[in-house]
Amino acid sequence: MNGPTSVDRALEGCVAIVTGASRGIGRGCAVGLGARGATVYCTARGTSDSEPPEDGTVEAVAAEVDSVGGRGIAVACDHRDDEAVETLFRRIAKEAGRLDVLVNNAFIIPNELTSGKKFWEVPLSNWDDMIDVGTRSAYAASRLAAPMMIEQGSGLIANISSSGAAEYAWHVAYGVGKAALDRITSDTGHELRRHGVAVVSLWPGLVLTERNEANRGRVQGLDFSTAESLYFTGRAVAALATDEAILERTGRAWTSRGLADDYGFKDVDGTLPNGPMHKRPDALSD
Repeated sequence: MNGPTSVDRALEGCVAIVTGASRGIGRGCAVGLGARGATVYCTARGTSDSEPPEDGTVEAVAAEVDSVGGRGIAVACDHRDDEAVETLFRRIAKEAGRLDVLVNNAFIIPNELTSGKKFWEVPLSNWDDMIDVGTRSAYAASRLAAPMMIEQGSGLIANISSSGAAEYAWHVAYGVGKAALDRITSDTGHELRRHGVAVVSLWPGLVLTERNEANRGRVQGLDFSTAESLYFTGRAVAALATDEAILERTGRAWTSRGLADDYGFKDVDGTLPNGPMHKRPDALSD
């Protein structure tokens, strides 16, 4: 998987947080912002004290942000722990004095998500996992980001959502969480607009995350031939962060693929993926 190279310095001086940044779309968003010169606080539970850092850790992603021209800062943070999250925001206020972009990506994928099991057949903890680290964690981080952004009169909050907000996708709790996340986008966007702060939801398509890359030859029911790299949505976030008319998009959900058309970017291999998933299979098997 080839990552992006630095294109410009349009986000130099920009301070960002990407939650759940150690892998997948979060990693792609951190690197996408870094590639345009941003300072990115990368959070996740996965950490490493080795040199070079182990893959799948925030230290590894922070190093990747550095490699494309940004400044990556690794922060070990469990987004179920409110005190840890508050400590993160206090640290940024002290060190950077501002916050320009918050990407709410932290999410727990339970083993049963793509099993095809119905809601009465899976542990109740599936709800807690996906609603607590997903919907609630996005609300909590947005609540802490808002005062900093209001004070400076600008900012962007990007919530990583899914077409599962609007149609059945994998798991009842998953769809409920994504629908609620899009409602958070709508309502926080309504309240923050007058302060110059924009809030959007982003719907990626089928993404070649590390997990999907490892399993793509064994998974039936999904077409990976036009999937997007984990960096594609990161390019969408970076484009939104440089848009002087961003408030025109606030409070709504946007597809990463549609934003590629609007802003003129492509995936790291120069192609354009299909876009949001529809009519997912009942289950994935290998």
